[in-house]
Amino acid sequence: MEIYQHFREEERPFIDQVLSLQGNVEMRYQRKETDFLDPREQYIFSSLMGSHPNLQWALFGGGHQAERKRAIVAPEYESIESLDFSVSLLQTQYHDKFIHLEHRDVLGSFMSLGIKREKLGDLVVQNGLVQIIVAQEVSDYIKMNFTSIKKANVQFEEKSLDELIQSTEEWKTSDSTVSSLRLDVLLKEIYGVSRKKASMFIEAGHVKVNFRTVENPSYSLEAGDLLSVRGKGRSRLINVHGTTKKEKFKVTVAKLN
Repeated sequence: MEIYQHFREEERPFIDQVLSLQGNVEMRYQRKETDFLDPREQYIFSSLMGSHPNLQWALFGGGHQAERKRAIVAPEYESIESLDFSVSLLQTQYHDKFIHLEHRDVLGSFMSLGIKREKLGDLVVQNGLVQIIVAQEVSDYIKMNFTSIKKANVQFEEKSLDELIQSTEEWKTSDSTVSSLRLDVLLKEIYGVSRKKASMFIEAGHVKVNFRTVENPSYSLEAGDLLSVRGKGRSRLINVHGTTKKEKFKVTVAKLN
């Protein structure tokens, strides 16, 4: 199909899922909900859905700042509200004077439960509190089995989404021009390192694109890609605005301070 030309080869399975979802809702006249989508998947989903004449669709992740979101696709005559999304907010406390927890500690402990990553939305670790947005269908299992993070004993309980803590993370956004959309070129621009150093990070397996390790410096990035470099934090290629007269790419990027 011509639509595949606009996306990466490895993104075909996800594209097929979205197209199948469209067809299923059109045929059965019954709404469907996805797991949590990362920013790149949301971009693909939105691009494929567009202004579909027979369908309604929406994204929601629990709050206005949500990075990971679930999607609902419904027949055109239905409306979609935030309350329609099957998301739950779970919260626990820990003694932050004695134990230091980070985002990766919580994520690692969650993954050890054997639940797939797509059932977890955003998570916040702040001032002795851990909040996680999860798919409602696994909420009870998590409350029963998610009882420790590092050396901290925890007990998650469900809270109203109104109690969601606003993350103190700040993304610094900037516009720039780059010679190409290669991974090593974008890392050089975003993190202020040499291109050689960027390539070393990549080849050592220290760089992830959309939560997947990429070891090829020439890997081509696209709008919506979320990047992370071990020890240097996360960043995002927000948009590609075309090229300049000198055939450089005009991009908007963001880095987590």
